[in-house]
This record gives sequence, structure tokens and C-alpha cells, in this order.
Amino acid sequence: MTCLWFDDNAEDAVKYYLSVFKKSKRGKTAYYGKGGPGREGSVLTIQFYLEGQEFLALNGGPAFKFSEAVSLIVNCKTQKEVDYYWEKLSRGGTKMQCGWVKDKFDFSWQIVPEMMGDMLTDKNSDRSSRVMDAMMKMNKLDIKKLKAAFD
Repeated sequence: MTCLWFDDNAEDAVKYYLSVFKKSKRGKTAYYGKGGPGREGSVLTIQFYLEGQEFLALNGGPAFKFSEAVSLIVNCKTQKEVDYYWEKLSRGGTKMQCGWVKDKFDFSWQIVPEMMGDMLTDKNSDRSSRVMDAMMKMNKLDIKKLKAAFD
């Protein structure tokens, strides 16, 4: 299970992520008690699922911030899916190079066509180099252009 540390907006983040991913659901919620560092009765953790993967959102306070050192990859079958997740997850955040976005909570996502791994690890290094070169020139990844570079 992946734990995502938020200052005090874990509930907003979970609602947002559940609205973006079609196959998602909310699980159990734990609340701070009298002895916790958080305000009594406020949300401590929320369990949630995105595309079958389990996560835990934690309201842990301002001690830690997200960085690009950790990101989640969204593998997309079609350009329509790439477009959908690119727009949804970057809304209120930042669109970046090579399929990366930061959402409005400053968490990093990689919006990637499913076939990228195969193209980048192809035994023909010329093909994989062309794909890498094409990708480095893109923000949102374009499947047609990546396939053209590969072929």
C-alpha cells in the first residue's frame, strides 16, 4: 500500500482522485483522538483504491512535501485516455515535459501510453533512441508521433 502524506487536505485529495479515476472507491477513515497531534475528530487517514491499487491518505501536518522523486504512472491504452488523465490531473496544477503533471496537491503523475515501455526497451537501439528523442520534445505524449518515431 502506498501512503500519501498531506498537510491537512487528505479528504479533499481523496475526493478529487476518486472523481478522476473511473475504477475507484473509498475505504475506511480513521480520525484523530484526544491523544493525537491532529485536532480531535479530524481525519487522520483515508483508505482508497484507484484502478484496483490500494492507497492511504494521511493528514500528517506540514513536515513533509511531495517531490518528483515519487510519482504514480497512469498507463493509457489510447490517446483519448492520455488526453483525459493529462487534463484532469493537471487541472489546478502544472503540465510538464515527457508526460509528467503535478496535480493541484503538488503530487506528480506520469501519463504514459502503455506501449512506451516496449518501445523504449526495444532491442533495436535506433528505434528506442528515436522514441526517446521524440518524447523529450513533448509535454503531453502523442501516441501517433511516438509510433511514427518508433517505426
